[in-house]
Amino acid sequence: MTTLSTRSCVLFKASVVALAVASASSAYSAGFALNDHSTTASGTALAGAAASGEDISFSYWNPALFLNAKKNTFYVSGAYVMPKMDVTNIQAKDAAPALVGGPTNLATSSASNSNSVDNALIPAFYYAMPLSEDTVAGVSLNAPFGLSGDYGNTWPGRFHATETSLKDIALAFSVAHKVNDWFSAGASVQVHRAHVVLASAVGTANPNAGGEGLGKIKAAATGYGFSLGVLMEPIKGTRIGIGYRSKVKFDFKGGVKYDNVAGVNQGLAKLGAGYQLVNTSAEDSLKFPDVLTISLDQTLTNKLRLGLSAIHTGWSSMKDGLNIKFGSNQPNSVLTFGFDDEWMYSAGLTYDYSEAWTLRTGIAMDNTPVTDKYRSARTPDGNRKWYSVGATYHIDESSSASFAYTYVAIENVSVNRDGTLPEDRSRGSYSADYDSSANVVSLAYTKAF
Repeated sequence: MTTLSTRSCVLFKASVVALAVASASSAYSAGFALNDHSTTASGTALAGAAASGEDISFSYWNPALFLNAKKNTFYVSGAYVMPKMDVTNIQAKDAAPALVGGPTNLATSSASNSNSVDNALIPAFYYAMPLSEDTVAGVSLNAPFGLSGDYGNTWPGRFHATETSLKDIALAFSVAHKVNDWFSAGASVQVHRAHVVLASAVGTANPNAGGEGLGKIKAAATGYGFSLGVLMEPIKGTRIGIGYRSKVKFDFKGGVKYDNVAGVNQGLAKLGAGYQLVNTSAEDSLKFPDVLTISLDQTLTNKLRLGLSAIHTGWSSMKDGLNIKFGSNQPNSVLTFGFDDEWMYSAGLTYDYSEAWTLRTGIAMDNTPVTDKYRSARTPDGNRKWYSVGATYHIDESSSASFAYTYVAIENVSVNRDGTLPEDRSRGSYSADYDSSANVVSLAYTKAF
């Protein structure tokens, strides 16, 4: 959980599981953003997300779209994400010092791991209350970022990563106002609460150098953000929407706890490290990225509409990654993310098949922020393609139920960490091939009254 000074880093496997992009890198969306905040939007792969006039769930991408409510309205949505990640051709060595015989082989090219990601449920809730004919207030609850996964405590790459859990819940209060027949605007303020669990093996596989133990960090933080949005309809049937969600700064505070590190501490003492691994406090600050969404919702016929979206995520706000500080004299734990800003592009069609049924489909290209240099067991991320279908059944004039299915195909990537990066000198070397995908099923219900 901490990276040693130069003198002793060859012994200690400091491997904090990277916050949110670590061992079980989200198989649904690039980086660790969660994009399923609306079953309706998922049906078109988020095409037209900041411009749609269908329902209030699109307010996540553009708060001005709370104006889609003409009466008091609630919308509840849930997406069940079923990711798959096969890790094969694993080769790993620890970083044991030469005085005890050098690094230990932890795996050969035949090693594999296929149980490192977990299924997850992503909830979303919206409520809109018109204050006048032109003004609507709204409240929403979403999970903007998150993932969950566990490589296990005995897999070959355990000194690079084991368990990861991130949960970010955001409560937003919004207001939207129609300025005139063609221009509307909206804004929101958000309160985020995030919880993380970060775990890894520590020490060395060589018992003559003290053996290995386990370390786990648990931390939480509250952050604040805002969103702004505009909707323009220069001609009837052409809707252009722009929405912006701000960066959110989290000052994480918590603690680190170790198991079975008596031998590790003896090894540190022999090397004159000057400290021991002890249960203590831990803290770090991170800025989660901002998101800009630009969308078009274009009527093609009286039944068919085209949606287009370009979504920019400012991942470079997390480029430096982790620099976790401890309450004892243990050195900081450093993990560089090296993220770049990236775009997601989507196109989709919505077809009003009948008064009762609306059908949808869409495709998207979601580019990863991870660079080759810093791709690791914590960030085995690749570009994604979405293939989505969906439908809404209009139960009556005031209620409807929606369904969406998305298959996410992720490019195969390889991790090759040869141990030469300063932050890997205490973790050893690691390489593997990653083959990932995800199936996502979403359901929603909306009611106006």
